Amino acid sequence: MTASDFKGYRGKALSTLKNFNAPVWSDVVIQTEKGKYKGIILPRSETADDEHIVIKMPIGYNIGVAVENITEIKINGRKEANYKIPEKEFPYDEGKPRVKLFGTGGTIASRLDYRTGAVIPAFSPGELYGSVPELADYCNLETEKLYGVFSENMGPEQWIGTAKAIGAEIEKGVDGIVIGHGTDVMHHTAAILSFMVQNSPVPIVMVGSQRSSDRPSSDAALNLIHAVKTAAESDIAEVMVCMFGPTSDIYGLLHRGTRVRKMHSSYRSTFRTIGDIPIAKVSRDEITPLRKDYKKRRKDKNVIVNPVFEEKVGIVYYYPNMKPDIIDSMIDNGYKGIVIAGTGLGHVNKPVYPALKRAQEKGVAVYMTVQTLWGYVQMYVYETGREMLDLGVVPCANMLPEVAYVKLGWALGQTSDLEKVKEIMLTPINGETTEREPSNGYLIYQGGLPEVEEFISKYRK
Repeated sequence: MTASDFKGYRGKALSTLKNFNAPVWSDVVIQTEKGKYKGIILPRSETADDEHIVIKMPIGYNIGVAVENITEIKINGRKEANYKIPEKEFPYDEGKPRVKLFGTGGTIASRLDYRTGAVIPAFSPGELYGSVPELADYCNLETEKLYGVFSENMGPEQWIGTAKAIGAEIEKGVDGIVIGHGTDVMHHTAAILSFMVQNSPVPIVMVGSQRSSDRPSSDAALNLIHAVKTAAESDIAEVMVCMFGPTSDIYGLLHRGTRVRKMHSSYRSTFRTIGDIPIAKVSRDEITPLRKDYKKRRKDKNVIVNPVFEEKVGIVYYYPNMKPDIIDSMIDNGYKGIVIAGTGLGHVNKPVYPALKRAQEKGVAVYMTVQTLWGYVQMYVYETGREMLDLGVVPCANMLPEVAYVKLGWALGQTSDLEKVKEIMLTPINGETTEREPSNGYLIYQGGLPEVEEFISKYRK
């Protein structure tokens, strides 16, 4: 056997595979001191450790088996994976609406690269249709790959490019737009697109998945089906995030782009509307509005696209004993805007005050949000808040910190006049601030309590 038979393995793991004559793609039963594991030996990244052998189990999940515990590897055959899904031309039906799917990357557009063992952004939008043919039930789908990055690499360049692409498609008469996007910063992109693309006559639906398409628990296909149905059929003409509602596949939720946030690192139901309720529920069969105050679909092609962004803007998350040098550093490095996620009603400690005063003197726009996420900045209540108002800090009501960050970057991209910036920041555009939060806009259940356990047992699958 040659090195190519043990792709990516080295050190102890390589020695173990050679000892049992078990190359990559072998269908094996691995006996360990802790039990048996059945699966296909997968390649490993060359940068991975040499302590584990990775197998794909019959149920679809990948696990790493510690080589120090392996006592025997029995080979039952060979099953080399071929995960390539061919791109397919979308079938045309003149009676169905036209939807444009933009691909930007992320887990919804990911697969396992069996050459390296890594999950990579590899599906083109055409491949997405190849894997989810049900999309043809709802629309005529056109696809375009704008970017191929994980969401942490999305930024002003991609936001501006996406906004321009959306505007161009609306002018061509598209009936709806879907944007495939990684989930980690999807709420940032949803918020900035809500500002950069205003008065849209059609739905703009952002969609992603928490689990890659090669996993049996992937939410990619159903989220995409829900998003395409929304873009094709919904009368909600806003920027929305479409993801799982509960952890099961009962329905998805449509969240307003300025009030949504990713709240769990791995749950499929990770997105939730903060300080309000979602716009609607969506399933394969129907879209059910949960509120009436959304912007409605229109037949015109009028849209306002204002794709600007000042990159010298940042967020500071306040913590006890924070020193002023953090804000001083941002001032010294030419930052033009700072959003603070403060404690309680919007507070920081007094040692930070000199830096805030310096920011005021240097013409840096400083805005306050609350790290509690729910609730409002109330800087008139305590002496601390009133003192910061005197230092030029502007309260952002119940705007989420990430939303304030992108809106401040967008505002400063239009003007350096701080009074005009303030006017832009404090004028609601698409629900980023609200006059009040409804009583059912703040629901956090504490597990373990009998009444809570009884309630969630109705929905737990």
